[in-house]
Amino acid sequence: DTKVTEGGLNVTLTIRLLMHGKVKHFRLPQQLPVYRASSGARINISEGSCPERIVTITGPTDAIFKAFSMIALKFEEDINTSMTNSTVTSKPPVTLRLVVPASQCGSLIGKGGSKIKEIRESTGAQVQVAGDMLPNSTERAVTISGTPDAIIQCVKQICVVMLESPPKGATIPYRPKPASAPIIFAGGQAFTIQGQYAIPHPDLTKLHQLAMQHPPFTPLGQTTPGFPGLDATTPTSSHELTIPNDLIGCIIGRQGSKINEIRQMSGAQIKIANATEGSAERQVTITGSPANISLAQYLINAR
Repeated sequence: DTKVTEGGLNVTLTIRLLMHGKVKHFRLPQQLPVYRASSGARINISEGSCPERIVTITGPTDAIFKAFSMIALKFEEDINTSMTNSTVTSKPPVTLRLVVPASQCGSLIGKGGSKIKEIRESTGAQVQVAGDMLPNSTERAVTISGTPDAIIQCVKQICVVMLESPPKGATIPYRPKPASAPIIFAGGQAFTIQGQYAIPHPDLTKLHQLAMQHPPFTPLGQTTPGFPGLDATTPTSSHELTIPNDLIGCIIGRQGSKINEIRQMSGAQIKIANATEGSAERQVTITGSPANISLAQYLINAR
């Protein structure tokens, strides 16, 4: 039953959120029972040592909206706290990322983008549907940014769309991967650090060697040793990817130390676009040979 009532939708449903780091707020034993009791929703957090966690909120729609309201207000409180001793003058928006089956994203976007435009205009929230599916799943991330009130109104409208257009076929849910093992390069070889041991990584070593032999802008026609699927004689190309704002610091590092390390290891040129007001993500452009780009992507994802 998808009938809309004054308080929301009179049905039970499940909404999944993708979070980085900030999930620590929900793990505090004294807070999780408060969120559950105050909202009436069931709130669970995926386990594992992953940089990303899935927060699953299930219950009547009114309960879900209350839970979202508490989450959004908590995030706004964190933003205000972080700005207390900061020199930043413009306050960043509260940002949440929903995980939605890809088969429902067409209805959410609407013909020619009409539905998503309507949601943006009526709620005042920024809504962005990722073009690619999340790794090893049939789900996409839907990023919502704005004031807590705008986010709640936006979530309500998204729920209506999801209930009116159920997922088609089987959905493979996104499951975050555990944090990657640290990587070091020594003596022209790649190693992953596991506990107290450095374990050789032959595939990464080959990729690193190829990338170093043929840095960006290698003269065309130059012969190269073979590496399956990667031909360094291919003209230089560029690859773009988006990184959530709350993860960009891990990639840049203190005074640019991490990103410079990735540039040096991969031989690729890497440019990170400036933050755009209202956007929850930053554009990263990687330029080089296929080997350079592949290695740079691997190292960025390993962060």
